[in-house]
Amino acid sequence: MGEEGKAKTRVLFCGPHFPASHNYTKEYLKKYPLIQVDDLPFDSIPNLIGNYDICVVKSMKLNSDLIAGATRMKVIMQYGVGLEGIDITAATNHGIKVARIPGKDTGNAASCAEMAIYFMLGLLRKQNEMQISVRLKKLGDPIGDTLFGKTVFILGYGNIGIELAKRLRPFGVKILATKRNWTSNKLTSTEPTAQNGMLEDPVDEKGCHEDIFEFAKKSDIVVCCLTMNSETAGIVNKDFISSMKKGALLVNIARGGLLDYKAVYDGLESGHLGGLGIDVAWTEPFDPDDPILKFSNVLLTPHVAGVTEASYRSMAKVVGDVAIQLQLGKPLTGIEYVN
Repeated sequence: MGEEGKAKTRVLFCGPHFPASHNYTKEYLKKYPLIQVDDLPFDSIPNLIGNYDICVVKSMKLNSDLIAGATRMKVIMQYGVGLEGIDITAATNHGIKVARIPGKDTGNAASCAEMAIYFMLGLLRKQNEMQISVRLKKLGDPIGDTLFGKTVFILGYGNIGIELAKRLRPFGVKILATKRNWTSNKLTSTEPTAQNGMLEDPVDEKGCHEDIFEFAKKSDIVVCCLTMNSETAGIVNKDFISSMKKGALLVNIARGGLLDYKAVYDGLESGHLGGLGIDVAWTEPFDPDDPILKFSNVLLTPHVAGVTEASYRSMAKVVGDVAIQLQLGKPLTGIEYVN
């Protein structure tokens, strides 16, 4: 059969946010006329999802009703790692595979780790106050602090946490780390070893979920890198923040729902929290008039920790290669299936 007789493989990107994801994928696939890439507004997706073979959800919630209408769908993907917005059970029941793009191989984890360090330095050096001093033509104010000598607690030592620990070590910090299910101090296959570029484990002290309050008590900075699920939702709550040192900093580059909004707000209001740096929020897009932004020691970015040229070009290639494989009738590789 000639190319003119073949059916197109159609790739759906949901919604207008994270535009580089669909733009870079279209660019990567421009030499493949039988692969069509569309980015559709949220409200049109229920009526059109049945026309697509691949769905890249981005920030959309893909519930069972939407999945039921995806009658020709082969795979649902996330442009990144988080899959909490997808009803995986419904997808499985409809014979649709669900997959994520491996973060450690695309540069996504490294990009997020760098953003965490950006927040730490910005809060320590009082970025917002510095901008005020510039406007007021003041020199030598404010007095900031160094990352050197601090204790950093990585709450969630997965791919991002590993990349963060590797980058923190040269700053001269003490590093603590936990996973939710970490039950021993032995390295696992995903943790730093000589085989993946680290001659020694950069973490000074490891623990399991039972140690999170004790580690928070010891730390000058807590960085939340956890996966969002029923166990971790709201894990940074009033009790957790109360256990932190007075004046300690809190950074979140994972998911907004990991932090309890009221507990964080109250911690800033009372001065117990020394600063907050978040790339993800409780509702997205974030309300620019949210009261939490009244605090000068809050840094907010628009969910761009993983949005770098390096990571987005790499992820576009992964999505594009999956579409090419599907068009050619080959097994789908390069992604991590969860069902």
